[in-house]
Amino acid sequence: MRITIVGTGYVGLVTGTCFANTGNEVTCLDVVQDKIDKLNAGISPIYEPGLEELILRNVKAGRLNFTTDKAKAYERAQVIFICVGTPSGQDGQADLKYVIAAAHDIGDAIEQTPPASVSGERRAPIIVIKSTVPVGTNAMVKKEIASRTGKSFHMASNPEFLKEGAAINDCLRPDRVVVGCEDTGTADRLRGLYEPFVRQGNPIFMMDIPSAEMVKYAANAMLATKISFINEIANLCEQHNADIEEVRRGMCSDKRIGNQFLYPGLGYGGSCFPKDVQAVISMGNQSGISTLLMQAVHEVNQLQRGTFLAKIDKAFNGDVKGKRFAVWGIAFKPGTDDIREAPSITLMQGLLDRGATVAAYDPVAVEACQGVLGDKITYTPDVMSTVEGADALVICTDWDEFKNPDFDAIRERMNQPMIFDGRNIFRADAMAEHGFVYHSVGRAAVMPKAVKSSMERG
Repeated sequence: MRITIVGTGYVGLVTGTCFANTGNEVTCLDVVQDKIDKLNAGISPIYEPGLEELILRNVKAGRLNFTTDKAKAYERAQVIFICVGTPSGQDGQADLKYVIAAAHDIGDAIEQTPPASVSGERRAPIIVIKSTVPVGTNAMVKKEIASRTGKSFHMASNPEFLKEGAAINDCLRPDRVVVGCEDTGTADRLRGLYEPFVRQGNPIFMMDIPSAEMVKYAANAMLATKISFINEIANLCEQHNADIEEVRRGMCSDKRIGNQFLYPGLGYGGSCFPKDVQAVISMGNQSGISTLLMQAVHEVNQLQRGTFLAKIDKAFNGDVKGKRFAVWGIAFKPGTDDIREAPSITLMQGLLDRGATVAAYDPVAVEACQGVLGDKITYTPDVMSTVEGADALVICTDWDEFKNPDFDAIRERMNQPMIFDGRNIFRADAMAEHGFVYHSVGRAAVMPKAVKSSMERG
């Protein structure tokens, strides 16, 4: 099938590459020439495990190409996927200007180009919105395209469920595919496009377009709710001398609850949860429906960062001015270089505002951070150089390389052995054995045994 992907951001690039990998002829359209040149050379502009290798393989095979030429991108397309950004506006509403611009270009292209032909049969192109958009966007886009052409086309909604750091697997082996469409012909063609990805038996759900548009928001809102819930319980645990890890273990053994997305920490970030929760709240405001739960989810998430920063303030008696903080992890989660809404940025900026200095390390997200914080902080090449001369270590991202460090070497390099673990990657009792004052989320602070004994004697 001949496919055009509009937008070579995270979703468009992964989706287009995976479609090409199953034998389709894919053209990815973008407006930035430098980006397109790099992609045609097999160089990915984003970090995603396995993506660059897959791009290079399919570019070499001739199944995947990238262009800024709109006429070339649309002229033979049988299916056009709109994968452009939908950032949040100041009121939380999804900004659809890029979606509308794509609709205008597509309408003009349909008007100027004959419908694609398959085995002599002319078929109207299918326009698929894969970007996360509010309910009703497909209907609006259909109207925008129809205003530019009198020729026929079909609309469909196909929300993405890609997890950064595992996107290739999520695309090639999805646990489900959701497609909203208006007619059986469109449903059959899109089912055929996705069947190679679900040979293991996972479902393709065909439904109406408004329901498909809502699925992505409902799923992300639920996952965000679980994260805010466990963080609120974790904060209660600290106040009542309970251990969130034990509470979580007992709670998650209930099969009705399960254990996914119930890990305490610094809260959610990235490109989806913050934006989608805000969009759900905005949809409610526009339709006069109260979304009190979603408003609370967002508020708890934002407060979690301040709560952790207050923990640091308290440990230093309210004065961190002149102190040096080492930060491990900048990306909002491991496996990606994405720092959008990353808790690390909030924490580092908060420390800087208090007069502290910050040295940070992340295996892939340094360049992205430089675009936000510039030279306000020091960027280090590895974990050990980061902690050199530090008054405290702050862990913001649970990269695997952080989980089994040389604690003796870390302690020797630091001004004082203090760790603030925002991801609970270490066992609290083990940190006391290693001689650290250790603060985490939802667990009581621990002190080195020698310090604790001294305090008890005193």
